[in-house]
Amino acid sequence: MKPKALPHRDAYDLILDAIDQGIYRPGDRLVESELADRFGVSRTPIREALQRLETQSLLTRDGRSLIVASLDHAQMAELYAVRQELEGLAARLAAQHAAEEEVQVLRDMVEADHALLGDPEALARANRRFHHQIHLASHNRFLVQQLDLVYRSMALMARTSLAAAGRGEKALQEHAAIVDAIGERDGARAAQALKDHLSIAFVVRLKEEAGTTGG
Repeated sequence: MKPKALPHRDAYDLILDAIDQGIYRPGDRLVESELADRFGVSRTPIREALQRLETQSLLTRDGRSLIVASLDHAQMAELYAVRQELEGLAARLAAQHAAEEEVQVLRDMVEADHALLGDPEALARANRRFHHQIHLASHNRFLVQQLDLVYRSMALMARTSLAAAGRGEKALQEHAAIVDAIGERDGARAAQALKDHLSIAFVVRLKEEAGTTGG
């Protein structure tokens, strides 16, 4: 039985989720017929979704084909600069507005994520959930919306920085420091801890780009 066709907007969400989950990676070619078969959607909403993703620069042209875009050095630097400021603000606001239950959820996430060390892809997914939980804890819907846009572009990075040797363990230590500051209602320290965390991750990516090692 052929899967029921989904609404047009869902085709966009499905493709975006597939990119975010690494099913389609930078440089991968997206073909209308293959996407329609995969998601059980007719080709018209797939075509419209692809056009929308191209307009948002998440897809790019390679001749007549559409491929998942990748970020060059300058774009990656710009993205991290914006991400540091917005996420720093989210941590600061979370320290002011997060309920005790939200802080406990963050603590539980850090603890649970230790079980994922050694699986960079699973840890990367958990990392996104952790950061998104901080965004929500800011209790600022407009900031959350802007950070959602930033994270769409983060999906265009071919490899998680958490794959670097020793990075996973250190990242979880940094997460714990961020949560401690939020829990102690120290907005300035929470913001700085999160900015420092992202700065270290950016250094790891730069080293990988340069072909060197280090965490």
